[in-house]
Amino acid sequence: MIILAATPIGNLGDASKRLVDALSTAEVVAAEDTRTTIKLLKGLGIAHKPRLVSLHEHNEREKSAELVESARNADLLVLSDAGMPTVSDPGYHLVVAAVDAGVGVTVIPGPSAVITALAVSGLPTDRFSFEGFLPRKQGDRLTTLRALEHERRTMVFFESPNRLAASLADVASVFGSDRRTVVCRELTKMFEEVKRGTAAELAEWATAGVRGEICIVIAGAEKREFSLHDGVVEVLERVSAGERLKDAAGSVSEATGLSKRELYQAALAVKN
Repeated sequence: MIILAATPIGNLGDASKRLVDALSTAEVVAAEDTRTTIKLLKGLGIAHKPRLVSLHEHNEREKSAELVESARNADLLVLSDAGMPTVSDPGYHLVVAAVDAGVGVTVIPGPSAVITALAVSGLPTDRFSFEGFLPRKQGDRLTTLRALEHERRTMVFFESPNRLAASLADVASVFGSDRRTVVCRELTKMFEEVKRGTAAELAEWATAGVRGEICIVIAGAEKREFSLHDGVVEVLERVSAGERLKDAAGSVSEATGLSKRELYQAALAVKN
């Protein structure tokens, strides 16, 4: 079968006994970066040397079928550089191919940057969404954030330290400067830092420069009653930003509970 194994996100002491046992006996390991896996084996004091196969975002689709077939006869251990494979890391297409082919998939649970950041944030944890990395380009980033503007669940994002200040400024612009926000840096590592504040405060803080692995946790939107007029204004703002009218009406309808048909027709009437 295929075994998805979570690896430490910064502290080797977080490696589970099941992970160590699996690495000590695996014949084949599909790794996001084989060099990182070699360092992991050395760091955990594992002398066993499995055959390492590179599996990353650029070759996963191409290699999945072959790896799935090999997993019919012998277990295939799958690792990402840190955390759980498939979560903003390679592995998803491999799992889909395995499911389609009837090959078993199991998991060795362990560290997760998403859950760790959520837990330490101090924001509501009962309902949340993981949104992956924000887009690199500001226009795409603003479109993504506008689609989440009325999301009531706590949201978790990954972000590059080089784009953190710009992304937080966009969060403040779209979600409001006072939206509760938490930046988690270098989780489980020596220089771990958790910075809490408003989106505007953290955007200003980040302008001085930030290093390391970054998670952003953002509070969900407060419940708000929307009138049709409010909804139409939101639709027209999205259209002005480049969304198609139909898509904008659908997004606002989903976020507010207003009728998509009424939003579309009312916005169309205003435009005409």
